[in-house]
Amino acid sequence: MKAYEKTVTVSDKVAVRLKKGHPLFHKDDFHLPADVREGTILRVTDSGGRFLVRGYYGKQNVGQGWVLSTNKDESIDVRFFKGKIETALNKRAGLFVNEETTAFRVLNGEGDGVGGLTIDYYEGFFLVTWYSKGMYSFRSQVLEALTACTAYKGIYEKKRFASEGQYVEDDDFVCGERGQFPLLVKENGMYFAVYLNDGPMTGIFLDQRHVRKQIRDQYAPGARMLNLFSYTGAFSVAAALGGAANTTSVDLANRSRSKTEEQFLINGIAVEDQHIVVMDAFRYLSYAEKNRLEFDLVVLDPPSFARSKKRTFSAAKDYTLLLEKALSVTAPNGIIVASTNAANVERRRFKQFVDQACTAKNCSYELLEEHRLPEDFATSPAYPQGQYLKVLIIRITGKE
Repeated sequence: MKAYEKTVTVSDKVAVRLKKGHPLFHKDDFHLPADVREGTILRVTDSGGRFLVRGYYGKQNVGQGWVLSTNKDESIDVRFFKGKIETALNKRAGLFVNEETTAFRVLNGEGDGVGGLTIDYYEGFFLVTWYSKGMYSFRSQVLEALTACTAYKGIYEKKRFASEGQYVEDDDFVCGERGQFPLLVKENGMYFAVYLNDGPMTGIFLDQRHVRKQIRDQYAPGARMLNLFSYTGAFSVAAALGGAANTTSVDLANRSRSKTEEQFLINGIAVEDQHIVVMDAFRYLSYAEKNRLEFDLVVLDPPSFARSKKRTFSAAKDYTLLLEKALSVTAPNGIIVASTNAANVERRRFKQFVDQACTAKNCSYELLEEHRLPEDFATSPAYPQGQYLKVLIIRITGKE
């Protein structure tokens, strides 16, 4: 079925931005009638009526749709999506033949020319995530294109277009064979249990692949490791496999204990030799400082925003305080892996958080490494906000 198309005119200022390749339609770029449905194709013209881009209307917290094409004669149909997916698959060809890594991103939204959509690969299964009702309106075309381009065991999907990007509860299975879960995937030779049919997240964040490898290979040997906001303990697994003396995984969610135990067990790591704590991260840091606990390797990977019964955490406002408290339990010459996925925190500002925290605690430090998104998480140079992941690995060189 051909999507409804509407022509919209934008100001000269917006036209300049779109000509430079910016892929997002901002909330105030144009105004549509209230009855215009999400998924409507937008033919965008400048004030002189000249064609600029073609995209779609789809509300997300970042804007009201995405550019799909700069070709005035290109239709947004199965052929369009097939071309985007084929190009994305070719870019990841090396990962598909890597026997040590069997889970990675195949198509990364606007970085691969389809804002509002991601496709991930998990050991023969594909996971499609829709980020707006607008993109979801192209579901049949996207799935037809994906099944035509790939050999697959099964396809699952997740809908993240409820209010504030929350997950829409539904049967996640699409076609093919249903997976047997947990599905075991490999990442640089490490095993992780994932679930494609159990809520909004699968059990592992694929964008931290290179960071986990560095922790295992460079910073884990002999270290007493603290992993805060540990989720399913993937960083802890990497540290344990790298020869850490012990690991402590801290997360507020009750299910984090069983999920972390599962990740240890599938890698042959004795659970009784590790510490798993269900507790608020700030509360644990206060406990550790009070009891004079020290760690040689501290991993901080909080959500960009989180709310519990007693605390609201915002990376933009609270990360410096988190670092200060972590510094109190970091041993001299210890390593801190500071990570954030907050798109509203620029890399320069994130580095300032480190400076401010170390100044407040009278600590000196050395920046050892910086990490961004891995190569399969393609981004657009015209949309720096898409490069959301910022990881700084620092060594504490002096404490007063």
